[in-house]
Amino acid sequence: MQARMKNPAFVLSDGLKGIGSIMKAIAESGLPQELQEIVGLRVSQINGCSACIHGHTANLVKAGTSAERIATVVAWREAPFFTDAERAALALAEVSTRLADRSAQAVSDELWDEVADHFDERELSALILVIGVTNMFNRINATIQEPAGQTWG
Repeated sequence: MQARMKNPAFVLSDGLKGIGSIMKAIAESGLPQELQEIVGLRVSQINGCSACIHGHTANLVKAGTSAERIATVVAWREAPFFTDAERAALALAEVSTRLADRSAQAVSDELWDEVADHFDERELSALILVIGVTNMFNRINATIQEPAGQTWG
């Protein structure tokens, strides 16, 4: 399978610069890289983005994350392999990704307070950006039909 076109960020180079700036800010935030990848993996699972699922899984394997953790991100509520902070981040990722499924406030005050108990403002900002950027990448990849295992360009 081949993508319909190059990634739009490569076609419109100023877009790539903007994405690069966001990614740099996330990297400098103090939010652990493994958590960024776990959250990105869960968002991509929800959105069914095979390219991003592949990429996040490969990054987690490369970083030495256990097979148990990677395999159970999809069922993080029942799996014993995640910390309370990771669970809070994954819950935020899910509700922020499933905005159309809501019947009340997108992010409840209870969830917000739980997440804020685990992350400082910089880390929380990075977490929100990771969720948003991953959703953006998922939508780009779905539109251009980016196959898993391919690099952009």
